[in-house]
Amino acid sequence: MNTGQTGTIGNRGERPERKADGAQAPRHVKPIGEGPGTAQRSDRGARQVLEGVRKAVVLVSGGLDSATVLAMAKAQGYAPYAISFDYGQRHRVELAAARKVAAAGGALAHKTVRVDLSDLGGSALTDAIDVPKGRSAEHMGDDIPVTYVPARNTVFLALALAYAEVLGAFHIFVGANAIDYSGYPDCRPEFLGAFENLANLATKAGAEGGRFTIHAPLIRMTKADIIREGIRLGVDYGLTHSCYDPDEKGRACGQCDSCILRRRGFVEAGQEDPTVYSMP
Repeated sequence: MNTGQTGTIGNRGERPERKADGAQAPRHVKPIGEGPGTAQRSDRGARQVLEGVRKAVVLVSGGLDSATVLAMAKAQGYAPYAISFDYGQRHRVELAAARKVAAAGGALAHKTVRVDLSDLGGSALTDAIDVPKGRSAEHMGDDIPVTYVPARNTVFLALALAYAEVLGAFHIFVGANAIDYSGYPDCRPEFLGAFENLANLATKAGAEGGRFTIHAPLIRMTKADIIREGIRLGVDYGLTHSCYDPDEKGRACGQCDSCILRRRGFVEAGQEDPTVYSMP
């Protein structure tokens, strides 16, 4: 599979970074050190480390899709900055997974932004609404389920865009998928294309000639294809968490839409799922 530009919503790159005298900055990376603290370095330090490389903000939820996207961005030569969201979700255990994924995936920095969407409610993930269980994977796309969080991806991409603008990054990677998914409208190519247009109209960087690109490399991939690609890139799926309704020990329920899609994906990919499920 060619991962070079797969799923890129637009076909625009960033302006080359330039020194104060107008000369183009050299494309090289200063040493950044080793060890588990690398992904937690300050944004200021991370900005000082890089000179002239293609920076990218990668949305990292802690799930298998975002872990794969992080690996793909890095494999394509981007310098990845991870961003996660503590949004009042019932499955907050995913934030611990996101930290592990960002560190293992080589993120130069990892920022977790708090935006409490449970104040608004309206979703089984942020409100006192039961998470659907036992649905057929074939029928998940028939309607928009109660696990849809109103405008969540719009909010997340807006915050990722703000982070990108601060960093001087013109690439944003997101693990949206329109094949094996639960019917969310904000995972569709049309939405991502519209948001890319917004990004280039509504920012200082865009007004000054910079061009943002939203990359969705998984958009047309099945879950099995995603898993195969991640394994090829060395992703440790044992670090990831997919379940919407884990038990008090953090174990996946095995019955929600996300668990069902994950389990089916591993079976179809011919790989063992490292997830510990509370139900067989």
